[in-house]
Amino acid sequence: MNKTILITGATDGIGLACAKSLVLQGHTVLLHGRSEEKLAAAKAQLLTLMPDATVDTFLADLSLLQNVATLADNIIAKYKSLDVLINNAGVYVVPNTVSNETLDIRFVVNTIAPYLLTKRLLTILTSHSRVVNLSSAAQSSLLAQELSQPSTLSDTTVYAKSKLALTMWSRDMALSLEGKGPMVVAVNPKSFLGSKMVKQAYGVAGSDVQIGADVLIKAALSEEFASANGLYYDNDIGQFAKPHSDALKPELTAKLVATLEQILATKGLS
Repeated sequence: MNKTILITGATDGIGLACAKSLVLQGHTVLLHGRSEEKLAAAKAQLLTLMPDATVDTFLADLSLLQNVATLADNIIAKYKSLDVLINNAGVYVVPNTVSNETLDIRFVVNTIAPYLLTKRLLTILTSHSRVVNLSSAAQSSLLAQELSQPSTLSDTTVYAKSKLALTMWSRDMALSLEGKGPMVVAVNPKSFLGSKMVKQAYGVAGSDVQIGADVLIKAALSEEFASANGLYYDNDIGQFAKPHSDALKPELTAKLVATLEQILATKGLS
């Protein structure tokens, strides 16, 4: 059955590999990217693989929350329903860590933007839909208020904090939507895949990004993940696992989600 699937950060790496596999399976694929040229090139690659494929493209800079809101509006304007949202986009090293909205770009792209995008798209995500959030084995405790301001911490530290924050709100949203909204799951696609991010961070080629793409597709479509709402899947061990202990503490998660909502409110996006 043809599914309509949105992938953020789909112009290279795991996102593009995922899109290629989904197109070959006959699904309608919506590509998000922040470069018109890269989006056009990605779409061309997909149509070369499958000339009659349905591929749509959406341009947005996820480091700016206003752009994220507009992205959601543009998708809702064109599609009445969305079967799968794969929040794949992420950053590790950025030239400037402070956004025009005076937030830390690393936290915005990795944590806040996918939260806002998912919330905005809930109007077209049904109880049969799925939200797959790209987490990581690298997770580190944070104070909720760290999301609200630029950080002087290292890229490695902020990345780990941002991925734990993503995992925490994934579980919170999943539990709050239980039975009335999409299944929400956080997935570590596998450590040290050969993505641009891994090459930037560690200077190594990494393993085949298709490994990560395959597990995201499994999360998006397989029966194994049908009842994975609120869970964490660790592809380093190939099974569901306990997330970082902070993600299982309701009081910490509540503070984090309240902070996310406060950030959106200050930007007029709540």
